[in-house]
Amino acid sequence: MQTFEMLYKEYYERVYAFLYRLSADRSLTEDLTQETFLQAYLSLHRFRGECEIFTWLASIGKHVYFKYLKRNKKYANTMNLDYIVDLYGEKTDDPAEYVHKEYTREAVRKILADIPKKYRDVVLLRIYAELPFSQIASVLKISENSAKVIFFRAKKKMMEVLQHELGL
Repeated sequence: MQTFEMLYKEYYERVYAFLYRLSADRSLTEDLTQETFLQAYLSLHRFRGECEIFTWLASIGKHVYFKYLKRNKKYANTMNLDYIVDLYGEKTDDPAEYVHKEYTREAVRKILADIPKKYRDVVLLRIYAELPFSQIASVLKISENSAKVIFFRAKKKMMEVLQHELGL
């Protein structure tokens, strides 16, 4: 097993990037990353090696983030889902296109906040942490096939709501 300092150095940037995609706030991301590594340090003795270290750290980071959201209700519906739906692309000077993109981003944030936890967890680990389904299955203690099905259903549900809400 690596020393914790080596673990920190090796995985800091990936954990930070994962949490930044969730929060879109650099200051908050720094705090969340530090808390993630603190929690990892405190529970390192429980790591059994059943998944990759980054998968374990991403799972801890996800829990740290949602714990933060529960404590700070005003941020609960501001999850940055821009990574899930590519709404940025090229910057636009067209005010109508800009407003449409902003409205769509907000709708996606709300959809993800409102879908069942099992869907949200799979989507976050797949999209934000960029984990393969095998690692998602390991973290969530489900089969790989279940992770794939849940992800497919979550995407379908999100698209249905977007189509209904935005007429896409």
